Amino acid sequence: MTDNYLIGINFLHSDTSASIFKNNELIAAAEEERFVRIKHTSNFPENAIKYCLSVANINISQVNIISVNSNPIQSLGRKILFTLKNPNSFSLVYSSLNNMRKKISLKKLIQNLDNKNNFNGKIEYIDHHESHISSSLYFSNFNECVNLSLDGFGDFSSSAWGTFKNNKNIIDERVFFPHSLGIFYQALTQFLGFKNYGDEYKVMGLSSYGKPRFIDEISKIVYSTTNGFELNLKYFEHHKKNIIKKNINGQLEYDNLYSKELINLLGKERNPDDIITDKHKDIAKSAQFVYEKIFLNLLNHLYKKYKIRNLTLSGGCIMNSVANGKILKKSPFTKIYIPPNPGDAGGSIGSAVTSLKRKINKNIILKNYSYLGNKYSSKDIERYILNNNELKKFKIEKNNEEDLINKTASFLTESKIIGWFQGRMEWGPRALGNRSILADARNPKIKDIINLKIKRRESFRPFAPSVLSEFSNDWFEINKEVPYMSEVYPVKFEKQKILPAITHVDGTGRLQTVKKQDNERYYDLIFKFYQLTSVPVILNTSFNENEPIVRNPQEAINCFLRTNMDILVLEDWIIRRS
Repeated sequence: MTDNYLIGINFLHSDTSASIFKNNELIAAAEEERFVRIKHTSNFPENAIKYCLSVANINISQVNIISVNSNPIQSLGRKILFTLKNPNSFSLVYSSLNNMRKKISLKKLIQNLDNKNNFNGKIEYIDHHESHISSSLYFSNFNECVNLSLDGFGDFSSSAWGTFKNNKNIIDERVFFPHSLGIFYQALTQFLGFKNYGDEYKVMGLSSYGKPRFIDEISKIVYSTTNGFELNLKYFEHHKKNIIKKNINGQLEYDNLYSKELINLLGKERNPDDIITDKHKDIAKSAQFVYEKIFLNLLNHLYKKYKIRNLTLSGGCIMNSVANGKILKKSPFTKIYIPPNPGDAGGSIGSAVTSLKRKINKNIILKNYSYLGNKYSSKDIERYILNNNELKKFKIEKNNEEDLINKTASFLTESKIIGWFQGRMEWGPRALGNRSILADARNPKIKDIINLKIKRRESFRPFAPSVLSEFSNDWFEINKEVPYMSEVYPVKFEKQKILPAITHVDGTGRLQTVKKQDNERYYDLIFKFYQLTSVPVILNTSFNENEPIVRNPQEAINCFLRTNMDILVLEDWIIRRS
């Protein structure tokens, strides 16, 4: 029987990416930023597609379908109606229509991938929010659930929801442009001086240091409705003009989304180089509070409407792990599923799954959703080491499995900072134990040490804990799996003094529960650390330094060399500074 291959891509949004299915099995996925080394790139995912083809060991002529997580004609009538009602916004809609033209001419970009082989398959355009929902729903193992996609904008809507019942995914309702919770949070992020795309996580971290004394003011900006939410548009600019601009590297840059009315409401905006004051912390806290209130109001509305206790979540807003951690406590839902890549990059898989389900209606086969990227053998890594003269001044040794785990765990107990490079690269924005920097969460100084030696980032941002799954309820106020570091929960009060490096100022941690069946070597490392210390938790942060997470051994070596990391572990190889 001839195999069928389907490639899904995220294109013309930030975080472009590609994935590939062989028949109904997901075998690879990666984000373009890991190859071009530009965070949140919106460039055509040429390298990610080529990587997917290499894993499948095929060329582009053997691909049957390429799916895109956007549909050029979705909500076209609403776009035209919006333009007629808002003639001053013509440039905004023209930009949207220009993107539609680029999507339709996608075949030319695909043909340029390979000079020898032509793509003769079909291109399918899948609704943006249906793609989001599919990236979560079909990996949740729920037979029946409520599905919610929530982000900035895609295909002229900012959110969509519905149910999965009787093996049918139905989207019932949407919130359309110009109303968006993602735009609300991004606007407040810009107002607080964090201007880069994707900086919302900084406001989320900063919010824990503030007091919610601007709730009344910020509640004037966005508010719940009987069936969703609305923005008070006088505080925004995104509906009046095209606020997206693109620099030469393919990163999307945004003009300020907020109007002068927001400055009149909250006072002077913070410039990126200004000192962060208590007022900025309080605005961050208030913005997070209002976001959570509207988000939870929406979830409660969805439960009342559908009376189903299982929930899947997707879309860029679902990167707000602080809000996610409050769902079980503050809504009637009892089970939630969040994929490892809920943002636009994850839509590449979602579009492909949607296309597959329509055609063959078979369950998706997947070995591990966490790790779908590149991997390198110990022999590969030896070549990288031998070709780097700078490494000759360090102690380098190859180890068997047991020695590698024992030595690395011992280094952790000595408060060494370890670059940990193993197996397949993670799918999504979180380092989940394969492209990670690891440290001892018991050391109260380790956070400052990592920031000084390696990360060089804002001091208010927390580091995450990885915990052995069977011990999670002993150390955190939660009794569920959180494999993708997507939810924040309180560290148990009596454990906070033991884990100062991963306990945020509000007593919480964005945890990753680790099971042996998901990542055996990483699990064994934490378990050995537990045997040495009686603590089944280590600090885990992404292996990078103000750049995308490292993809290959050379990037890991480069990061090790230009920082003051103590140890580099590359598969079976340990490289030590002393």
